[in-house]
Amino acid sequence: MSSKRTIKVAKSLDELVRALHEVFEDDHINVEEVRELMESYVSKEEDWKNYANYDPYRYTRNLVDEGNGKFNLIVLCWGEGQGSSVHDHSDSHCFLKMLDGSLKETLFEWPTELESEKPLQIKAVNTVRRNEVAYINDSIGLHRMENTSHSDTACSLHLYCPPFDMCQSFDQRTGHKNICKVTFFSKYGERTPFKPTGN
Repeated sequence: MSSKRTIKVAKSLDELVRALHEVFEDDHINVEEVRELMESYVSKEEDWKNYANYDPYRYTRNLVDEGNGKFNLIVLCWGEGQGSSVHDHSDSHCFLKMLDGSLKETLFEWPTELESEKPLQIKAVNTVRRNEVAYINDSIGLHRMENTSHSDTACSLHLYCPPFDMCQSFDQRTGHKNICKVTFFSKYGERTPFKPTGN
């Protein structure tokens, strides 16, 4: 008798969130199951427009769901020409689904201690288009995401498991790394208060 598992299909962002909660009830994460579930959702702007907050100076991170502490689901909004630093994922699984537009992903090898003051080595360059899903973890490498369009914005849905609030960013030219705190531009559709850093 076949024990083929049933692939869940999410017809809306709300259905996707509910299905993800079910999947993450288990402590074992099946990467392919999560990927297939995120692929099953066909992006509809009315589902995510309340989370789509753009800033003229930087991309924004907008929290959709905290996943009972097991994952974060976040909408990232990329203005024309905006991109991330080269960064790691703090030992988390990272799934990315394009909701609108496309992003260029540049994958890098991890620098070694012996390679200080050397440029990071590029492993691959990919384009993630609307409704496609990409996946990365620290064993795959580092990456940078960029909206290379000068006329169109881009919007992506990210799932991080487990959630994290710090990561490492890297200088592509030297391999030097810095610890970065990651913050939310908005939570559940509401703008988060601005908190100045330092004294």
